[in-house]
Amino acid sequence: MTLEDVQGRPDTRGIALDEAGVSDLRYPITLADRDGAKQESIGQFKMSVAVPAEAKGTHMSRFVEILHEHATDISVVTLPVILDAICQRLATEHAHLQIRATYFRERSAPVSHARSLVGYDAVWSATVNGASTQLELEVQVPVTSVCPCSKAISDYGAHNQRGHITIRARQAGSVSILWIEDLVDIAENSASAPVYPLLKRPDERYVTMQAYDNPVFVEDMVRNVATQLHDDPRVAAFYVHASNDESIHDHAAFASVTWPRTNAALDQFRWEQ
Repeated sequence: MTLEDVQGRPDTRGIALDEAGVSDLRYPITLADRDGAKQESIGQFKMSVAVPAEAKGTHMSRFVEILHEHATDISVVTLPVILDAICQRLATEHAHLQIRATYFRERSAPVSHARSLVGYDAVWSATVNGASTQLELEVQVPVTSVCPCSKAISDYGAHNQRGHITIRARQAGSVSILWIEDLVDIAENSASAPVYPLLKRPDERYVTMQAYDNPVFVEDMVRNVATQLHDDPRVAAFYVHASNDESIHDHAAFASVTWPRTNAALDQFRWEQ
């Protein structure tokens, strides 16, 4: 018995679609890190293609088939391979892939060297549009900041808070690869001190004094990150957002920057709350 491919019927309304596909698809994946090690995680996927005006739709089941074939090797290196599979299987030159997952990194405490894992919310995105392919990475990094104003005006001590720095960076096409770990390092270097899941008393003393010696406003953190990204030849464009959960105020403080500072870039990289 032959079943009709209803989705393959022609459409006569003359309207091309920018995207059609699947979203909020959760799947077990294996992530590869900068050093080649592998870790298991759960990814949330969005996969789509453009639909020409003459086609009724796309074949949604093929997205899941492609994901299943590639789920054991996810990294910024393999995203173009997955995109190519989508284009080949769905006969298109326009496709998009987005993966959200918690990315874990082992951290060593600064004095005791006690080891533990930090989880970072990360996003891998890839888009192909004809001959052009764009790769983007996004990561949210928890950090500690000490208020420079509080330190300057207080007889002793200074108020500090935990904040988050979010970096979204577009990969430059012709140079070496930019990894999630690279963005984490940049964010942590731009704050007063990193955040650790496990600290012994000597570590806590070290981190407290490290933060006190490196006071920064949210504006400082954003500018610190932007300076490093701007000077990195692997980065073609970026968006940076820093937010502090203020310890002595009933509000959060934030700052952000987009580069390059064109209207198109600002629209595309605008922070989505």
